[in-house]
Amino acid sequence: MPRCGTGRGAAAVLVLAGAAACASATAAPAAAPARAAVPLVRLVGETVMSPLTGPPDAAFLARVGDGELGGVILVGHWRSSAAMAAVTRQLQAAACSAGEPLLIGVDQEGGVVRRLPWAPPFDTPAELGRLDDAARVEQEAAAAAAALRRVGVDVDFAPVADTLTSARSFLGSRSFGSDTAVVADLTAAFVQGLQTAGIAATAKHFPGLGTATVNTDDRAVTIRAAPGLLQRGLDPFRSAIAAGVKLVMVSSAAYPSLDASGRPAVFSQPIVTGLLRRTLGFNGVVVSDALDAPGAVRVPHATTLAVEAGVDLLLYTSDWVSRQGYASLLADAAGSPALRSELARAGARIRALKAWLSAAGGPTC
Repeated sequence: MPRCGTGRGAAAVLVLAGAAACASATAAPAAAPARAAVPLVRLVGETVMSPLTGPPDAAFLARVGDGELGGVILVGHWRSSAAMAAVTRQLQAAACSAGEPLLIGVDQEGGVVRRLPWAPPFDTPAELGRLDDAARVEQEAAAAAAALRRVGVDVDFAPVADTLTSARSFLGSRSFGSDTAVVADLTAAFVQGLQTAGIAATAKHFPGLGTATVNTDDRAVTIRAAPGLLQRGLDPFRSAIAAGVKLVMVSSAAYPSLDASGRPAVFSQPIVTGLLRRTLGFNGVVVSDALDAPGAVRVPHATTLAVEAGVDLLLYTSDWVSRQGYASLLADAAGSPALRSELARAGARIRALKAWLSAAGGPTC
């Protein structure tokens, strides 16, 4: 991919971008091209993923073309595959004017959570879990991947790797079930089905939301489960990492038994860098759960805290809040060489993921 221009902010700070990191813990992808210098607006922008509910307006496309976004998550209700494909082509054309493709993602978990309602998996993860048939799950994921590829989507924010440990869990049918071994096996099968077909999978919501009785998208959540229960819940994430999962999504809940500071996981260095990266050995892209969720949106300098914790990709479901997050991170990075170094490492992992997607038949510029 060619070196990008500066876009808006011609006086942007230039920083060195390091070599690309591995995009999975078990197999190194093709290395992303090294870039001698990256304008700060792009260094910050490539970590931001903003939502889109339909055809983009001129202002949104300008953000893409100026390098202020590294990814887009398609949310809401899409009426047809043709409509979605037209939008992804438009987005990638704008991105390639600046030299790099976008990451375009959706939630295609199965059952009720499907941004592509015409595409599989039609069964819920809970239904697939009761069947306990890894081959069937892998086939369903591969079929989903084919549908995603046809409309220009390259990242699936699935599978849910959370093990249900409470009958009152808000996740309900979105989880493969309450048996950690079954969840681990089916999580790996889903990852393999997607990624064999060239779509990047995402294990979520690290380090686990199986005990949460309310949705972190609706309220701030603290998980007070005992350390042993949380440790058992890590097995599906270990299984996903062993299967080569490209992304892991970190929850916005707080886990005092894992980080006594009480910070939400997405802002926790002990959880993201310590537990996920060092203990579990994950070297791919860490993506936040929605940073406009109640547990995250009121935290000052949220984007900076997330990057400092080890998060690479900052996900939003509110375009307005994503703009605020970008501006905050840009201002903080301008005055912090240490933060710019963290952003360079995050950018290297993101570009390694894009290189893997391109090699698998995904978008190129």
